[in-house]
Amino acid sequence: MSHVGVGPRAVTRSVAFLTAGVLAVPALAGCTSEDSSSKPLAAQDVAAASRAKISDGGTLRWAADSVPDTLNTFQSDADATTTRIAQAVLPSMYRIDETGSPVRNPDYLESAEVVDTEPKQVVVYKLNQQAVWSDGREIGAADFAAQWRALSGKDSAYWTARNAGYDRIEKIERGANDLEVKVTFSRPYADWQALFTPLYPKDVTGTPDAFNDGARRTLKVSAGPFAVKKVDTKGDRVVLTGNPRWWGEPAKLDQIVLRAVPRDERVSELVAGKLDLAEIDPETADEVGLAAAPRDPATGTPLMGPGSTPAPGPQGRSAAQALRSWAIANGSDEEAAEEEVLAREERQEAQAKARRRQQALSGFEVRKSLEPAYTQLALNGSDGPLADERVRRAVARALDRGKLAKAVLKPLGLPTEPVGSHLALSGQPAYADGSGALGEQNAKEARALLADAGWVSGGPVKKKDGEEAAGAEKADKDKADKTEKTDKADKAEKDAAEQDEQQSGGDDDGTYIVGEDGKNDGGDDAKDGADQESGEKHSSGKNTAQGGAPGAYAPKGTAAPAGSAAAPLAKDGKALTLRFVLPSGPGSETLRTVADRITDMLKEIGIGTEVTKVSDESYFKDHIAAGEYDLALYSWPASAFPATDARPIYAKPVPAADGSLNVAQNYTRVGTDQVDQLFDRAMATLDQKEARDLLRKADSRIWAAAGSVPLYQRPQLVAARKNLANAGAFGFETPGYEDIGFLKKGAQGSRPSAPSSASPSS
Repeated sequence: MSHVGVGPRAVTRSVAFLTAGVLAVPALAGCTSEDSSSKPLAAQDVAAASRAKISDGGTLRWAADSVPDTLNTFQSDADATTTRIAQAVLPSMYRIDETGSPVRNPDYLESAEVVDTEPKQVVVYKLNQQAVWSDGREIGAADFAAQWRALSGKDSAYWTARNAGYDRIEKIERGANDLEVKVTFSRPYADWQALFTPLYPKDVTGTPDAFNDGARRTLKVSAGPFAVKKVDTKGDRVVLTGNPRWWGEPAKLDQIVLRAVPRDERVSELVAGKLDLAEIDPETADEVGLAAAPRDPATGTPLMGPGSTPAPGPQGRSAAQALRSWAIANGSDEEAAEEEVLAREERQEAQAKARRRQQALSGFEVRKSLEPAYTQLALNGSDGPLADERVRRAVARALDRGKLAKAVLKPLGLPTEPVGSHLALSGQPAYADGSGALGEQNAKEARALLADAGWVSGGPVKKKDGEEAAGAEKADKDKADKTEKTDKADKAEKDAAEQDEQQSGGDDDGTYIVGEDGKNDGGDDAKDGADQESGEKHSSGKNTAQGGAPGAYAPKGTAAPAGSAAAPLAKDGKALTLRFVLPSGPGSETLRTVADRITDMLKEIGIGTEVTKVSDESYFKDHIAAGEYDLALYSWPASAFPATDARPIYAKPVPAADGSLNVAQNYTRVGTDQVDQLFDRAMATLDQKEARDLLRKADSRIWAAAGSVPLYQRPQLVAARKNLANAGAFGFETPGYEDIGFLKKGAQGSRPSAPSSASPSS
């Protein structure tokens, strides 16, 4: 399935899932208190098997999206294949388990403890005494120190894509012996376990030249179950071979060959027997599933049943069609008979080809789960109608996220629960459904929000030649105007924040959050006529919502125009039409289907959409990152460290020195100081429960600002040879590359029972 994902974050944390070591400081003993959390919606599907059931040897041919431009995951052009290679060949202090939680990797790390917090946070790593680089040198403090210096951000000669966390380190030194590494932080850092995964040898990170160029096409020194044998750009493949100096469980496979195969060509490569493992789209999954289904012994056609189709008649035709064909072929019209005979031969050849194709695919099965990533609707709040929070909230509240999730996931037999958090997925410790801060889907209230923002139905629409509707234009703005606008917004927010501080002790940024309003000391809002959702008094009509920002929601009494659900809205002579930008490439059908449904939902509240389809290459760079859109669909991967990884995605954009706006990864351009502060506090506390609470508060405010709307967790569909074990739809978990292999004759892997296709709330 082709979804547009945002690469940098996918690369930066796709490996670093981990768990904290035992915390030695008594004051921190209570910091790991259990918190009620959800479970992953779908189990991983990898045909799990013990090593005893797996044969030694063999080559796994694994489809990848690319041959990477670099093997250095810390460079800006690293991609998902870079990460996959790093997982197999480099040390990782921590990995991710099947629930999306971090766990210590015992192959490299015996323990990691916070041994001090005052005056500075100090972490001591105790390394596995057997851990060595492939050149025989012990992994040690010199490698940690070299990576810190390269990624600290203090030396611009290093071409790094990120330095989060490393910029908080004050020093790294040898501990009590060569196997101990002592890391002292200049500022507290909650996500310290995210560091040094992967860990590169000092040969790569020791100098700018080595860092910038030394690990782009080769890794001479490694320390995983596999090593890089060859990066073959002409052959579009990367060959990994077993590492003879590996001290852990030996790799079951002799080689892993990562082949760059475009997604729309993978089914052909599977049929040709050139792949053993490949992520696929839903259409290919249907074909593989049908080929693998039980077949009628007499006809060889799939049996009837769930997920299958009726067995076709002779040559795939009905009895009536077959009889008519016979009559024509044997009739008196010689010309028609000749044409029918040729047509029958062509059909027979096509049928034979289809049978061979099905036979080739019958050796595969579809392994499916939910990917640790979610698809969202992004609303560009930089200008146009969506700069008004009321309009963004109206768009968000018009969406039936449950229906959108079902449209994508139910046909695949996967759970259809919509995603309830921007910062974590179901099963992860930080997950909590924060969508209540926005409010449930409600077309009537959405229309009321639009009416309060001045968008009314039946208004005159003035449109001159060449003029586009509101939201469909991209006005050229002078830099000074942008700076002035930002300065005014900052001043207004500062004034509002000061007022909120007096009213609520500084715990509210003025963003209207459903469920955090209408509070009073009397505790009896109902008797006083307060509306529980809007926080308004019925008697006076005055907004009493705690920290309620003007325009954050429709005042009570703002009626939605009666009987005008589908009537287009206008304001100041311009129709309310939003530019909806979508990728046009193969494999984007699912996104386009979702977009069609969103368009229909917005039409119900009077919002029009102008859909523009652009090439996949241009979609992100020229439209999402450049801000040339009103609405767009793209994905973010989940992280075990949301305080670190999600902050740049939701941080408030700030003016740059040249007058432009520095948005980091916040491509919706919507953010608040309060959200930034909550992230900073979560990043600085070592109390895990406090960090989770802070992140959940941040998520509520992100929901309320309505800059983006999480829709559904992305499906993960993988075609795998039936005798391949410990590989497939990994879900959250970091693969154990040394355990992947082909089953011995008669052995079987364990697969999860079919997940429910219905939402738990449906």
